Amino acid sequence: MKGTIVFIHGMFQNPKSWDKWVAYFTNQGYNCLAPAWPDHAGEPSALRDNPPATLGDLMLDDVISAMEKVIIDAGGNSSAPEDRPIIIGHSVGGLLTQLFVNRNLACVGVPICSVAPNMMMTFDWPFFKNVAAITNPFKGDEPFFQTAESFHESFCNTLSEEQARQAFEETATHDSRNVLRGCLGTSAHVDLDKTHVPLLFISAKEDHIVPTELVEKNSEAYDDTAGLTSFKEYEGRSHYICGEPGVEEVMEYVATWLDLYRIQML
Repeated sequence: MKGTIVFIHGMFQNPKSWDKWVAYFTNQGYNCLAPAWPDHAGEPSALRDNPPATLGDLMLDDVISAMEKVIIDAGGNSSAPEDRPIIIGHSVGGLLTQLFVNRNLACVGVPICSVAPNMMMTFDWPFFKNVAAITNPFKGDEPFFQTAESFHESFCNTLSEEQARQAFEETATHDSRNVLRGCLGTSAHVDLDKTHVPLLFISAKEDHIVPTELVEKNSEAYDDTAGLTSFKEYEGRSHYICGEPGVEEVMEYVATWLDLYRIQML
């Protein structure tokens, strides 16, 4: 076995979004874990039809605590860095990937279309529009209810209407506004000068939620003497990069990058 990979999903998704990745990397010889955030376990359609009563109260710190336990159970506290899990995270999961790398709980991290730490921003209208809609203080603790239309517009804007509808039906969930609010606070702080294991940042050129320039800004913010930080941009991809057509190309790139890392560790 090559090691353990922990896949961390982001907002409006759950472990179902990692099905193709789990199948691919299991076939590559990895032990794969795709845990659900609190209030996110189950079939997405059932979660949409009957949102958990506590969903709106879910905080970023709750998600961090739950995912950290999974990672520690998977060897995150090992004294040997090579025995710690690989962490691959999408969106808010990408932010958590950076946080856990910062806490020395991973042997390598792959943030995909990652929410940026330390309140990093970019001047991009779709980005500000989505952040404002979700964090709207006038909505209190009411969850953000995703619709097929809003999911197509913001999450998988490169897909056809039919493809987007299928992606929504199979993977979309509602979510807590408080998670994204937490991403704008101290819980999302990362020490960018601290020595770290290799990080591979992946962005999607047509992403309306986390613009590619923000992912690149995030990757470049790390002190270049603290550890290897790589950046890879994909043309014509949306925030749904982990599930949209052509995902095989992304998975193969990550697998090759991980193999090179493993060779360096031997």
